[in-house]
Amino acid sequence: MNIALLLTLLVGLFILIGTLIGKLLKNNNNILNFSISMSFGVIVALSLLELFPEVIEHLVMNNFVEGIILSLIGIFLGFIILYHLDALIPHHEHSDHHHHHKNSNCNNEHLKHIGIVTSIALILHNIIEGMGLYVTASTELNVGLMLCIGIGLHNLPMGLVIESTLRNEYKWKKIFIISLLVSLSTLLGGLIACLFETTDALMGLLLSVTLGMLIYISFVELLPQITNIKDKKVKYLGFFIGIIILVISLIFG
Repeated sequence: MNIALLLTLLVGLFILIGTLIGKLLKNNNNILNFSISMSFGVIVALSLLELFPEVIEHLVMNNFVEGIILSLIGIFLGFIILYHLDALIPHHEHSDHHHHHKNSNCNNEHLKHIGIVTSIALILHNIIEGMGLYVTASTELNVGLMLCIGIGLHNLPMGLVIESTLRNEYKWKKIFIISLLVSLSTLLGGLIACLFETTDALMGLLLSVTLGMLIYISFVELLPQITNIKDKKVKYLGFFIGIIILVISLIFG
């Protein structure tokens, strides 16, 4: 395995590390609420500060009208794809008549949805990042190393949110497998870039699809959950730390 491919493997493993950190932390609502708020901050900042400018760079700069149309199509496709995938995730009916228990079950179901749809979107996002990291590291290794650190930093909270949202519905072994698959998707992106030549238009379209998926996660899955968090200190602290993590990762990247 060459160094560029090795970097795509290492950067993906940061998600697995984040999942392991979540496993070591105590299972309480503050950790859960903090990780969800932090994830929201990372995703919002990632969408506005990284993905949107990259979509503009790949699609709009060369042909403004065509680029705008392709960007909107990609965002719409990403949103609709994740919407339909989310609808395929089964909802379990609970026959318990205790209101508190029923609310707890419904909340766990919603958290599971957040974890699954986030994992799906991250796989596509990681494939694209792996492609970009491989190309960069193959041409300029020093820049690739810095990019690896930057991507790794914003992968850590993603692993944490996977573990914290799935822990009440899945056993640890299943959570580990899901996190491992998400982690290895960056290596898959590196392999694709190694074997096939990609174009600006294709990269831009894939990025816009990812952006659409992240918009879905932010406003359909995460935001309703965050509005129910009563501890404002935990909520806002997690959100701003998520933004800070993403900004630091961009400085390295």
